[in-house]
Amino acid sequence: MKKYINTGNKDTRSGFGAGLSHLGTINPKVVALCADLTGSLKMDAFAKAHPERFFQCGIAEANMIGMAAGLAIGGAIPFAGTFANFATGRVYDQIRQSVCYSETNVKIAASHAGITLGEDGATHQILEDMGLMRMLPNMVVINPCDYNQTKAATIAAAAWQGPVYLRFGRPGVPNFTPEGQVFEIGKALHLNEGSDVTVIATGHLVWEAIQAAEILEKEGISVDLLNIHTIKPLDREAIISSAVKSGRVVCAEEHLIAGGLGEAVASLLAREHPVPMRFVAIDDRFGQSGKPAQLMSAYGLDTAHIVAAVKEIIGVK
Repeated sequence: MKKYINTGNKDTRSGFGAGLSHLGTINPKVVALCADLTGSLKMDAFAKAHPERFFQCGIAEANMIGMAAGLAIGGAIPFAGTFANFATGRVYDQIRQSVCYSETNVKIAASHAGITLGEDGATHQILEDMGLMRMLPNMVVINPCDYNQTKAATIAAAAWQGPVYLRFGRPGVPNFTPEGQVFEIGKALHLNEGSDVTVIATGHLVWEAIQAAEILEKEGISVDLLNIHTIKPLDREAIISSAVKSGRVVCAEEHLIAGGLGEAVASLLAREHPVPMRFVAIDDRFGQSGKPAQLMSAYGLDTAHIVAAVKEIIGVK
């Protein structure tokens, strides 16, 4: 098992802030819009350095998306930032009509996603956002795993022509992706070679999957491990190749089973190469208030549950 070193826990929203600040210095077309959450999304450094390219929209998310679409039509590369709950469900109509249908070059920066938002509770812990965005034609969906990857993904999103949904979070999580690693939209990262089972993880569950693979290797179970940071477009070749090799797949994500990475992978494999699958994800439930680590354990989104899912499927043919 290849070793991955945690260089220190960092929040992925800060990776977005760092990427946005870098873009501000190298690309005058990049502009930023925020719905009264500048500090929470770490957009303050960009706002301070480039006040003429920063637009504080207030708590008016639908208006912000419309503004972003207009700026994109004018040639700018807008990043529109707010909490993931407000960046998707509250403004779905505007995203559908003004961004995706119109194919405007808008980047939706969605922080505080998933159950790791913690104490803010179910009203803010959106668990269906990737599904909402996946269903929209022309939308790219990115869910990076740590600080370094989020920074790289932000920079890559600016270079992509078309709508992008970029998902990140509030809590500090292990930062293990090499600094400066190239982020290629739609291309999985093969984290470990294995033959007994494929584990496909995204976002905060990638580190948990790495830990699970290490435990399983000590027990004689060889894990082929993929980091799927781009939910749409999926890396078809990487997923099918791994499923052919191992014959069984476990998907892990901080999202509902419905509409998430697991369903995307299942749909692909059902058409191309059906294999037994298990899902480490949330099954038809809302979140609740609590400490992020406690919630991840309570909802079955941790190393132990990935290990259990692998052991459950390992005997299935």
